[in-house]
Amino acid sequence: MKTFTNSNARDLQQAVTLVQQTHRDGKAASFVGGGSDLLGLVKERLVAPDVLVNLKTIKGLDQVTPAAGGVNIGGLITLDTLSHNPVIRRDYAVLAEAAETVATPQIRNVGTLAGNVNQRPWCWYFRNGFPCFKNGGNTCFSFGGENQFHAIFGGGPSYIVHPSDTAVALVALEAKFRIVGPSGERLLPAADFFALPQQNPARENVLGPEEILAEVQLPSARPATRSTYHKIMDREAWTHAVVSAAIVLEMEKDVCRSARIVLGGVAPIPWRLPEVERMLAGQRVTEALAARAAETALEGAKPLAKNAYKVPLTKGVVRRTLLDLASRA
Repeated sequence: MKTFTNSNARDLQQAVTLVQQTHRDGKAASFVGGGSDLLGLVKERLVAPDVLVNLKTIKGLDQVTPAAGGVNIGGLITLDTLSHNPVIRRDYAVLAEAAETVATPQIRNVGTLAGNVNQRPWCWYFRNGFPCFKNGGNTCFSFGGENQFHAIFGGGPSYIVHPSDTAVALVALEAKFRIVGPSGERLLPAADFFALPQQNPARENVLGPEEILAEVQLPSARPATRSTYHKIMDREAWTHAVVSAAIVLEMEKDVCRSARIVLGGVAPIPWRLPEVERMLAGQRVTEALAARAAETALEGAKPLAKNAYKVPLTKGVVRRTLLDLASRA
């Protein structure tokens, strides 16, 4: 591991300027909040920053604050703090539940919301330095190799799955991301932030190298809205979703007025199911409807040689989670 210097930013604009200056000097720079994923990338020699721009010195980026039409969440809030925030637990349960499933308590105490959303894939070929698309090459070794945990939707030319639990919940909540960079600020729907490999197989989102995910904005919780996050892992902790589902239902008595369903662990981006959402709107969520919804959820799935088990697993997750959520008072 090579030596690097640390620069403490006093505000977002200075943080952007520090990275720009480092790049102009021909050196590498990285923003760092909690740093848990960055540390892994450095240890695995996938990145080698000359300068770390510390965002933790910027005040106010770790708060949940009321806003017109909803709440704003600073990108530097830790996952543990987010999962225990009373407003988030009451009005946006799917996000609190997603945050509390990440890794271990130690990581949740330091890992941030923005860091979790922006973490790089955990594909073993990428993390072990193979010259794949993610490492600047022109091959996805998982396609014909070890692909037990890879994508069944949206794959090609890369077949990674997006590793973030909170990203799945934020797309289901129709969040917006406030991004700060050299050109100022922009506000982007969470669903438009993540990018399929067809757009750029080397990247998982549209964030530029000198941009910061500063804040997440959530709309007001609609009346009679229920939400939950269900995650299946291959072991109890310190791992990512094999399959997960973030479901948000707006109910009127026992009738579903609207639904938002997003899958994790099965695609290079949080994978939304608009056909299933339309199927549920205006209907009572019965055993039969949940079963049909689960079948529809898998339309277009293209499993690889070693991950076909994700098809029935995903069906079960969608069916059971729908029935459980719809039955809650």
